[in-house]
Amino acid sequence: MKNKLFFTAIFLGLFTALSAHTSSSGDTIILRSDIETEKITRDLDSLVSSWYVRMALRDFPFDFEHDSAGIVLPDSIYEKRLSQIHSVINLPFNSIIRNHIHVYTIRQREKFAAVLGLMNYYFPMIEDIFDSYGLPSELKYMAVIESALNVNAVSRVGATGMWQFMHSTGKAYGLTINSVIDERRDPVKSTHAAARFMKDLYNIYNDWILVIAAYNCGPGNVNKAIRRSDNRKDYWEIYYRLPRETRGYIPQYVAAAYAINYFGEHRIRPLPLNIPVSTDTIMFNKDIHLSQISEVMGIPAGEIRVLNPQYRTGLVPGSSKPMALTLPLAHLGDFIDLNDTIRNYKSDVYLSKATRIDDPSRTTFTPVSITGKTRLNYTVKEGDNLGFIAEWFRVGLSDLRNWNNVYSNRILVGQRLVVYVDPARSEYFEKINSMSFAEKQKMVGKSIPSNTSATATQTLATASDGEYITYTVRNGDTVWDIARMFGDVTPSDVLKLNNISDPAKIRVGQILRIRKKS
Repeated sequence: MKNKLFFTAIFLGLFTALSAHTSSSGDTIILRSDIETEKITRDLDSLVSSWYVRMALRDFPFDFEHDSAGIVLPDSIYEKRLSQIHSVINLPFNSIIRNHIHVYTIRQREKFAAVLGLMNYYFPMIEDIFDSYGLPSELKYMAVIESALNVNAVSRVGATGMWQFMHSTGKAYGLTINSVIDERRDPVKSTHAAARFMKDLYNIYNDWILVIAAYNCGPGNVNKAIRRSDNRKDYWEIYYRLPRETRGYIPQYVAAAYAINYFGEHRIRPLPLNIPVSTDTIMFNKDIHLSQISEVMGIPAGEIRVLNPQYRTGLVPGSSKPMALTLPLAHLGDFIDLNDTIRNYKSDVYLSKATRIDDPSRTTFTPVSITGKTRLNYTVKEGDNLGFIAEWFRVGLSDLRNWNNVYSNRILVGQRLVVYVDPARSEYFEKINSMSFAEKQKMVGKSIPSNTSATATQTLATASDGEYITYTVRNGDTVWDIARMFGDVTPSDVLKLNNISDPAKIRVGQILRIRKKS
């Protein structure tokens, strides 16, 4: 009788689909679906700030009004479709899994389109590596719930890369992690490390669902949950003993498997990403900087960084040991021909000690001064994220966070943000609040007109020869910020034209020449 009551209780607990459970102390704890799906939303928000996705959105902006409600289906259809996915990993269905499916197919369907675009690039590589280790190829869906396939993803606790390795686990599985190189961001090396980790976990549990759970929270937590559940080794029987995030991990995995296999039935189209399908790797035994390659060969800096995300500062330290560099196959011949020219190009700037340690995008944050700047308010709209807003207003992301006391990527529709801008362009920036998403995306990279009432000292002044415009350096400016104001101007253009060898030595009041657009 006791056994019958026990299994009845287990059945009822699962039937309620995780809406509530009782802790070991007897307290009832409510599980909120919005909390459980928060990580998916956070990862997708982070993904749309990545370079290839931003470039695609410039040409194919999200249309949030088109079919924004998505398609809500009866549970029987979700369950049937899951049963038809070829998988050695069991794909169950319950209401919590349905809620996670709705995140991908309804609530975040536009951003999930970006994941689908990356999937065509990364999944073949992941499948090849997993096959070499004898792992089920469907474990590739874990990369979607770990990072939304974002190689530069960083969690709140510091887990990094597509496979979200913590520092200690990454080092344990052979990844190099220091101030210059972080191989957790290398999609190939981190996938090999993830495969080795999963294989070790399977040797412990002989159950792929427990492998997926242990990958998320660590084998120690899974072992503890098993011991506290009378040594039961079924995921759903130890469910309530697992950490909260892991309780949502398997439903997320099943939801990702469903959404990736049936996105077409939900009228979701992959975002077209211009990622080079054909790439090749060349080994370096001398130091080189990614910016040298970008500027000499005309490859966008964002593109070459995405292809080589493991080099944190942009420096490829080949002099310490041979280092791999990934390039689009179409550029490989030119790169070999220009090898010496590239390495000698501005070597005093890009291979200096300062460059080896610091990268303009990764320096320690010091808030920019707001003295003399105009304060504007911006109301967050659907589809916005902090990265987009910072680009639209031409301000630093760290500054935007600091001004608004925002320390995560999560912002809410209707939330009011404070932005401080150059008073000479305040009239232009004021219009952003009333622009559509597509209009705001189109202005990225374009030069900004000055207020008609601005004085010459507040704005850009045209030089007498008509070939240049001048800019007066203000408090908080960097060469990289100034170049960004003029759209197609690079930091190197500014440095070269003004005979500046050290980007850190520009000073307030200094007048810089900027070549006009042709």
